Amino acid sequence: MKQLKTFLLLFAVTFSYLSVQAQDIHFSQFYMSPMNLNPALTGVMNSQVRVVGNYRNQWASVLKSNAFSTYSASYDQKIPVGRYDYFGIGGTFWGDKAGQLDFKTLTAKLSASYSKRMGGYRSKSHYLVVGAEAGIAQRSIDFTRAQWASQHDGEGGFAGGPSGENFSSDNFIFPDFSAGLLWFTVFNERSSFYVGGAFSHLNRANQSFNPETDLPLYSKFTVHAGGEFMGGGKIGLVPGVVALFQGPSFELNAGTSLKFLLSNGRRGDNQSFQLGLWARLANRASPFDELAGTQPDVTIWADAIIVSTRFDYNNFGLGFSYDLNVSDLSRASNGNGAFEFSIIYNIMGEEKRDVYCPNF
Repeated sequence: MKQLKTFLLLFAVTFSYLSVQAQDIHFSQFYMSPMNLNPALTGVMNSQVRVVGNYRNQWASVLKSNAFSTYSASYDQKIPVGRYDYFGIGGTFWGDKAGQLDFKTLTAKLSASYSKRMGGYRSKSHYLVVGAEAGIAQRSIDFTRAQWASQHDGEGGFAGGPSGENFSSDNFIFPDFSAGLLWFTVFNERSSFYVGGAFSHLNRANQSFNPETDLPLYSKFTVHAGGEFMGGGKIGLVPGVVALFQGPSFELNAGTSLKFLLSNGRRGDNQSFQLGLWARLANRASPFDELAGTQPDVTIWADAIIVSTRFDYNNFGLGFSYDLNVSDLSRASNGNGAFEFSIIYNIMGEEKRDVYCPNF
């Protein structure tokens, strides 16, 4: 029974990643990976320059050395325009490796945004931001590590030997384009609200390892919102929500963190600690529904409960989260899901215009 559960988990998670209908990478700490969330977030920050690093490891309790791992690094900066507006420019690199076949994706992107003040005054204002990004990606897979029915010995073992399978290519490169919008309102230097959306994979690049077959990548729609509400004391709420729609797949991550100020919270003296609780929901869409000509199951189910913590000390932000698996796969994973680590470094520079942005 244990071997059966392990096999079911391997089957489910492997094909959810290998299928071109599957979702993109995602981080539970989406609020600490702004460049992967929406290109309109490029340059939206309370500093001149921002450097971000993220790492995620998933299913290690079952897959051991074949666990899924995702890493990302980004750089962005804002450039003042006129009295209140900004340009944002940046770049992102991320990589992902999934399962025994080393299914890998490497992506490099450049992004730009323009933040236009729509109303308000100095430290209390409303902004509309438009952003776009262009990049190039490579996907590869190690077919030599695959096991086929012809290689099994008929008694539950693996005999090895030639499989008879032939593949014309084990990697391919494709361009990728995205665009996004963001609206944010800053009430004061300690409280803000934002809402945004992004449209990714505008060009729907071919994802087939066989150049004679056309398997377009599903476009992805992202809707997200959040804010920081500190009030007049040293304890406040930092809620957030993100919904992802990609082909038949749907995912929702929502929750809040409780923020404790350890200093006066003014810019240049940012010391705080956060504790958060989040929930991730998803549908039961299968990558094989379209191939079988059947309608995907739209049932929404709980995938994970996420506990998170974050510590900010002046220019540094450190975040850690852990996903507690609560889906049907928990019978194989024993509730172990994924852990993430995030780091943000802000270079303040000289800001003399008293214009504030949401904190990420």
